[in-house]
Amino acid sequence: MLNILQVTVKCTMHHSEQPARLAMPMLVLLPLLLLYYGVGNVHCSKVHDSSIDLQALLDFKQGINDPNGALNNWTMRSHFCHWNGVECTLEQPRRVVGLKLPNQSLSGTISSSLGNLTFLNHLDLSYNNFVGPLPLLGKLTFLNYLDLSNNFFDGPLPPLGHLQQLQCLSLNNNNLSGIIPDELGNCSNLTILDLSSNLLVGSIPSKLGLLSNLTYLSLRSNQLGESIPSELGQLVNLQSLLLAENSLSGEIPHAVFNLSSLQYLYLQSNSLGKALPSNIGELLPNLTELALENNTFEGPIPASLGNSALRLQVIDLSWNNFSGKIPTSFGNLSNLTFLSLQYNHLVARDDQDWEFLNTLRNCKSLKVLALDSNKLQGSIPQSIGNLPTSLQQLLLGDNSLSGQVPQGIGKLSGLTRLGLGGNHLNGTIEGWIENLKNLQVLRLQSNNFTGQIPSSISNLTQLVYLYLNENEFEGSIPASFGNLRRLEYLDLSYNNLQGYIPTNFTNLQQLIELHLSNNAFQGDITLVT
Repeated sequence: MLNILQVTVKCTMHHSEQPARLAMPMLVLLPLLLLYYGVGNVHCSKVHDSSIDLQALLDFKQGINDPNGALNNWTMRSHFCHWNGVECTLEQPRRVVGLKLPNQSLSGTISSSLGNLTFLNHLDLSYNNFVGPLPLLGKLTFLNYLDLSNNFFDGPLPPLGHLQQLQCLSLNNNNLSGIIPDELGNCSNLTILDLSSNLLVGSIPSKLGLLSNLTYLSLRSNQLGESIPSELGQLVNLQSLLLAENSLSGEIPHAVFNLSSLQYLYLQSNSLGKALPSNIGELLPNLTELALENNTFEGPIPASLGNSALRLQVIDLSWNNFSGKIPTSFGNLSNLTFLSLQYNHLVARDDQDWEFLNTLRNCKSLKVLALDSNKLQGSIPQSIGNLPTSLQQLLLGDNSLSGQVPQGIGKLSGLTRLGLGGNHLNGTIEGWIENLKNLQVLRLQSNNFTGQIPSSISNLTQLVYLYLNENEFEGSIPASFGNLRRLEYLDLSYNNLQGYIPTNFTNLQQLIELHLSNNAFQGDITLVT
């Protein structure tokens, strides 16, 4: 009934006797009609706009599936301003200013009539299952917050350049395709722009450099190519620049290093290269996380990162072509939690080169130290035992390390992952291995370890992966191996082991892979499948 019968109040009055005689009955009738149908159905020129909002919401509901009943109260029994997720102005006429329905398992396509909510300033439909093209929202000139992230929208970006009030635009984690339109540079009030994890192609528009209020820019995980535009160096308020996992090439524009407010710089998994500025730490003193892995950067690692960028918590320079020594200045980074320099050409030949390891004792929050696949040589320094006990991952594999493993490594009781494989280490592993009771992954393969596998290895009850292959271990497998009940991968191949397989291997019910070849075992293997 409310959709069909509408009460219209004329906002003009003719000066004739007939309308004047009808005025009193009309004044009596009007309050009754207002009470019966609700003020939302009373229409003069402005009140009529509320019916457009109502119809836009009904069209939105009509096109979607609502398995959890988030829209159950979207009925004509109540004013739409009381519907779940709907926010309205307080003054009359009540207009929709907010539609907030994140994480409601809604699906289907969004009606283009949503663009008729012309007073809307906040639209959040994130973390749902919507499909199809993005709705046309170009008429929503009051919109300042738009979050349609984490859905399944596809197709190109719609025209958004007229949304001059827009401050936050989050369209990440969808299937959007095509190019990033230049007109986004017209959204001069944007502070957050997130288009990450889509299928966008082409280049990064230089017009984005016009967004002078931008603090957060994420275009990561797309298919963007060519070079990083130097105009991004005009974004003087930028704190996060996330361009990782694209196909960008060339070098980082010098203008980007003028962004002294930058805290997060993610450029990993591109084809960027050349040397970093030696004074990068002085230029970007507020850096908190620096992720440049999986590129082709070369030259030395700038010591200024440890001398000036003292807020650094994460440094990932792995999978590049960096060469030279590891800076001792990293020991100045008291907040450092993650340092990955693996898969480079870094060298350490003598005690002086290894001094960086001693300085890292000052990084009391360090959790990950990954130096594998470099050109580190000689014995592991005794100072390795002075690393912080917060350390959870220590990766030194695939270098040219020799000699015995220092007993002090057993002090690193917080380790969950230890990688020493692919070196020339020798001696026994007894005396330190049993102290690492939190280990989940132990890689000692492809070395020259000798002696028996200590029965105390049974202390490592958290082990999931154990690689002792390609060494010179001898004797029999300790019966205590049966205590490693979480073990999934065990490789003892290519050693000098002999004797019978312990019968309590039947306890290893999580075992997925077992490699025992090229030893001198005898008897049968009994495993529970």
